[in-house]
Amino acid sequence: MIPAGVKVFLASHPIDFRKGPDSLLSLVRDAGSDPFNGSLYVFRAKRADRVKIVWWDGSGAASIPWPSADDGTVVITPAQLGYLLEGIDWRMPQKTWRPTSAG
Repeated sequence: MIPAGVKVFLASHPIDFRKGPDSLLSLVRDAGSDPFNGSLYVFRAKRADRVKIVWWDGSGAASIPWPSADDGTVVITPAQLGYLLEGIDWRMPQKTWRPTSAG
């Protein structure tokens, strides 16, 4: 979960979208910022049709998969939006808890 009050930084130049979370945090460090301060770092693709968001959550680098738009728009459900904002892969959310009994 992304805590309230987190700072969000937008990269001013597009990045190579083959880069993973660790490589993106290296870009943050190379630009003179502390990649481990809990801030969100947002990067965009060259065509500006995709973004990658990465942050250090205290235990490792995490990234948020962002939907791509083939025709300029993407339609997702409110539940998928919640997943997206929580950093959960909205394309295939995994149930992690199942009740053992009812009543």
